[in-house]
Amino acid sequence: MDVDEVLPAIEDTEDQPAQPAEEVYIPGQHVLGKDEVLEADDSVYEMRHSMNVNWPCLSFDVLRDNLGDERQRYPATAYIVTGTQADSAKNNEVAVYKLSSLHRTQKDGEDSEDEDDDNDDLDEDPVLDFRTIPHHGGVNRVRAQPLPPPTPLPPVSQPYYTATWAETGKVHVWDIRPLIEALDTPGYTIDKPRTHTPAYTVNAHGRAEGFAMDWASSGSGSSGLRLLTGDVQSKIYLTTVSPSGFNTLAQPFTSHTSSVEDLQWSPSEPTVFASCSADQSVQIWDVRSKGRKSIAGIHGAHESDVNVISWNRSTSYLLLSGGDEGGIKVWDLRNVQKRGSSDPVPSPVASFAWHKGPITSIEWHPTEDSIFAASGADDQVTLWDLAVEQDDEQDMDTADNQTDKDVPSQLLFVHQGQKDVKEVHWHPQIPGAVVSTALDGFNVFKTISV
Repeated sequence: MDVDEVLPAIEDTEDQPAQPAEEVYIPGQHVLGKDEVLEADDSVYEMRHSMNVNWPCLSFDVLRDNLGDERQRYPATAYIVTGTQADSAKNNEVAVYKLSSLHRTQKDGEDSEDEDDDNDDLDEDPVLDFRTIPHHGGVNRVRAQPLPPPTPLPPVSQPYYTATWAETGKVHVWDIRPLIEALDTPGYTIDKPRTHTPAYTVNAHGRAEGFAMDWASSGSGSSGLRLLTGDVQSKIYLTTVSPSGFNTLAQPFTSHTSSVEDLQWSPSEPTVFASCSADQSVQIWDVRSKGRKSIAGIHGAHESDVNVISWNRSTSYLLLSGGDEGGIKVWDLRNVQKRGSSDPVPSPVASFAWHKGPITSIEWHPTEDSIFAASGADDQVTLWDLAVEQDDEQDMDTADNQTDKDVPSQLLFVHQGQKDVKEVHWHPQIPGAVVSTALDGFNVFKTISV
């Protein structure tokens, strides 16, 4: 009689059969097959929501609210202001969105099967409510008046300004405070003469459209606001706000030789700002300098157009830049060339070539000075941490792994699923929350990595 061999228990065997690992899609290294689609791993997202809108929005800004800082509880609520790219100039709008019922969506394998009935709301859709005002022409960029923490939202009797760069060549300043009130207060009637007519229009750019724009504030109120706007004909204009009203200085800042793509005020010096251009340079300016010329710069900062910049709010000598070639660079502004100097062109303190398309947006984390987010025309939103360093042991572990060895250690996260991402911003009051806009709408997400 044959006796079957007695096999040891699985836990007693030295060599357990290897389980097939789930393959991680890495852009630039993997190509999707004909019938393959990307599927997000919801275990690495604490929250992930997608929202479609009527018309694509190239730009948006996160609005400050009175719901508190450093908030962690779900469901979350966020407010954003944006502008449309409609099918005709007359159909465009400026819209204030209230995104509510943003539930925690994290699911963790087997645990998700055993969730209590109390957690059924994890699958609830977010609620999207909005108020709009008409806007002639497509909106190239939107920027809201800065309200640094812990500044509250101004009362409804006071203005909360948002500027829009229109494709018509005009920059309009709108008072959107009543739109927010209408979203929060049932039955509130919007004063249309206040909201539907711009509080001010910058006409200095003529018919030259633009994308570059940034606000600065010397206080919590609207008095003392300063607005920079740059156009495709290389000119930058400064508009100031005082108790007597708005005033655009007649003489532009003119050191760039091509389109001004982005502008950023210094977080530490109220008269200093930075700009980047299709002339491949980054320039530093002081509004007090005579002749309206830059005082320092980085020539040849990128191999192509410099599309976007971001000035670090905590470590004020660090500046990020993103180029049309897909490169991301970190600059130490203490090493920039002063105007007329023969000093060598500075080298970036860090450089990354991960994205396979033009960088469309870049932004430092509002409180963590080593973390930033970027977006690209390659359908990626990436989160980075400069404080992460790859050690020798990790080098050895990945030396034989073609999948991992080309992934920068500082790359924390890659968010995909949107088509042609245009802009990304951190939410300043919900730590780690990111909002992005693309041709197919908005994403709001928070990962386990930040």
